[in-house]
Amino acid sequence: MIHVFDGAMGTMLQQAGLPLGYCPELYNIEQPHIITAIHQQYIASGATIIETNTFGANRIKLQHYGLSNKVAELNKCAVNAARQACGPQTKIAGSVGPTGKFITPIGNLGFDEAYDVFYEQICALAEAGVDYILIETVIDIQEMRAALLAAKAATTKPVICQLSYGADGRTVTGTDPQTAAIILEAMGASVIGANCSLGPAQLLPIAESLAKATSLPISIQANAGMPELINGQTVFPMSAAQMAEWIPKLLSAGVSYIGGCCGTTPDHIKEIRNVVDHFDQNLVPHRQVPAYTALTSRSKTVFLGPSFPTAIIGERINPTGRKALAADIKEGQFIAVKKEALGQVRAGAKILDVNMGVPGIDQAAAMTQAIRELSMLVDVPLAIDTTDPEALEAGLKAYPGRALINSVSAEPERLESFLPLAKKYGAAVLCLPIAPGGVPQTAQERVDVIHTIVDAAFAAGLRPNDLLLDALVLTVAAEKQAALETLDTLRQYRQHFGYPAVMGLSNISFGLPRRDLMNATFCAMSLAAGLDAPILNPYDPLMQDIIASSQPLLGHDKNGKYYSTVYGAAPPSAPARAADRTGSLLDQIRIAVEDGEKEAVIPLVRQALNDGHTALDITDNGLTAAMNNIGAAYGAGHCYLPQVMLAAETMRSAFLTIKEILPSHSTTSRGKVVLATVKGDIHDLGKNIVAALLENNGFTVIDLGKDVDTATIVEAVYSHQAHIVGLCALMTTTMPQIDATIIALKNAGLSVKTIVGGAVLTQEYADRAGADTYASDGVAAVNIAKQLMEETTI
Repeated sequence: MIHVFDGAMGTMLQQAGLPLGYCPELYNIEQPHIITAIHQQYIASGATIIETNTFGANRIKLQHYGLSNKVAELNKCAVNAARQACGPQTKIAGSVGPTGKFITPIGNLGFDEAYDVFYEQICALAEAGVDYILIETVIDIQEMRAALLAAKAATTKPVICQLSYGADGRTVTGTDPQTAAIILEAMGASVIGANCSLGPAQLLPIAESLAKATSLPISIQANAGMPELINGQTVFPMSAAQMAEWIPKLLSAGVSYIGGCCGTTPDHIKEIRNVVDHFDQNLVPHRQVPAYTALTSRSKTVFLGPSFPTAIIGERINPTGRKALAADIKEGQFIAVKKEALGQVRAGAKILDVNMGVPGIDQAAAMTQAIRELSMLVDVPLAIDTTDPEALEAGLKAYPGRALINSVSAEPERLESFLPLAKKYGAAVLCLPIAPGGVPQTAQERVDVIHTIVDAAFAAGLRPNDLLLDALVLTVAAEKQAALETLDTLRQYRQHFGYPAVMGLSNISFGLPRRDLMNATFCAMSLAAGLDAPILNPYDPLMQDIIASSQPLLGHDKNGKYYSTVYGAAPPSAPARAADRTGSLLDQIRIAVEDGEKEAVIPLVRQALNDGHTALDITDNGLTAAMNNIGAAYGAGHCYLPQVMLAAETMRSAFLTIKEILPSHSTTSRGKVVLATVKGDIHDLGKNIVAALLENNGFTVIDLGKDVDTATIVEAVYSHQAHIVGLCALMTTTMPQIDATIIALKNAGLSVKTIVGGAVLTQEYADRAGADTYASDGVAAVNIAKQLMEETTI
């Protein structure tokens, strides 16, 4: 069955006379008849699901209007207004929009606070009787995770999760549709989709990607094209008929919830309804999403199992027997932790195991910090390695992806505490065959224990593709059959279960000489027996040789192409560790900034200054060179906003160190920039990103905030003698304020350069508004600002 959503409430409210800068949700109380009338128009046009006028009805958004104490009332009145319009076949979706803030560590909003904000709103919507919870227009997977967790706790209603993607097919923070689908399906979403930012043509490949990644229903609500400025008015160019031309393609891709977002009127929905009514659903091929096990980071998915290449799990973020690493964790420095993470990824690790088991520390706090730091630093999935339920939940909560829990045994307390957490947070589970009676010695005994764990996992609501199996490695020096029983266990796992096999290798050689040789030999034997993801030291060259040479033999490296590339010319050198980097000090500073090593860059800058490098030399050849590389990588899609923000923070640390040691050499600013979100627009997330990046790149930023009137912007530019003004608009209703402000600046005789940006803006719009330039994102804004300042000084 195909469900038809309504269209753009904001567009219709604007047509109904909503004043600029007025709270749209306040109409739910003051003028509910207008809201009901808009719903009625969409229902008359064929919508079967209407969205409540509650997109911004959370306490953070409402605080701007002084209405944060009216969350429950505004949401319940919205549902009542919608119900007045409904017929017996019409369903109501409670609209839940983003908070407008990034969650820590990208922003300053705590995960628990975000959860509470969403929980409050969703409880009100559920109590008022909505049929669906619709979480929409979210640009960060971590915020979506907080909202989905809140929805699952607040109600049993179906939850629709719609992220907003850019033209590159990723969210602002780098999540692709496949990764999003894997995370959200595991966490219990009912429908997964996308809305806003793009038109139907751009959302078609998003829908196709979702259809390949999940068996859940898919929802798409596109804009009526990208907005244009015509005669001083914001216009969405795609007519109802033009939009309708894309609907068969979206339905054929597997979309079963279809509607409109910005710029879509009842006419658009009427045309969509007409297409749906005449669409032959028998023409849509049955979606057969293959069963697979996958782990994800925020921006990358790693598949595990016999059909996929062997995935190395790096074992070195574990303080057991490593005094220096344990001390680093205990002191809260995490310098060594981050170096190990970077080094292991460079050496080929596809997943990182994270263990914070240092005696005498708050493991939950340490795990939270480690997961936050590493999720910004590297893009590979993480395995949370702990026996402490509190530390496990802290890590799962902080992780913006689908993690692996390492591990769950058959001991009742572990089953009772760990499995519900895996279900709640959508994590995968490594099943370890240890029972209350002790360690099973034979393969058959281990298979029997695994049956117990698997049954408990299914009873807890987990799925087959949530489970991975550990074959249990004991030392061959103490038990001569240890290796043979483990290999037999792997074979029986493949025969009886078919789930991916994961296990650490190093126990096998404990107490023996040449452990590297023993481990590598055992690894080769285990891969042949069914091991899919060994936990090992990725710096070990023998292990690297074994893994690389095994892939053609296992059918994962077609014709030995990768193997030939690596080994064809000359034997490869040992994998480099991040901690072993060599090169000039300026190169080391550059690499530290690129890697986002905030703590490591400070002593490097101090040493460079002590060695006679000038502040200008460090800035140009170390810091600026690094940010240029990061900008190029961002533009090419090789890194994403979290890595950019972390690199910028590292650069800022270096600047502050220079200023501390040589204050007279570090006070020069690249230029003064006035930033503002224009009048009537209360969204400042994008503007805040630009402000942070500009400041960390040496600009002086005068941030005027959001909902700023034209006169205030003109006065700030004049009083601060600013070189550049950055104007942001994220709402279609406030876009005309961009050109009004530019006109006011010119009328005031100010020669300031103008950069405009925001989710709804385009280059064409910027040109028509008279802006000097358009920035598509924060990195582009920084590069443009640098270029404008260079042109100014020529």
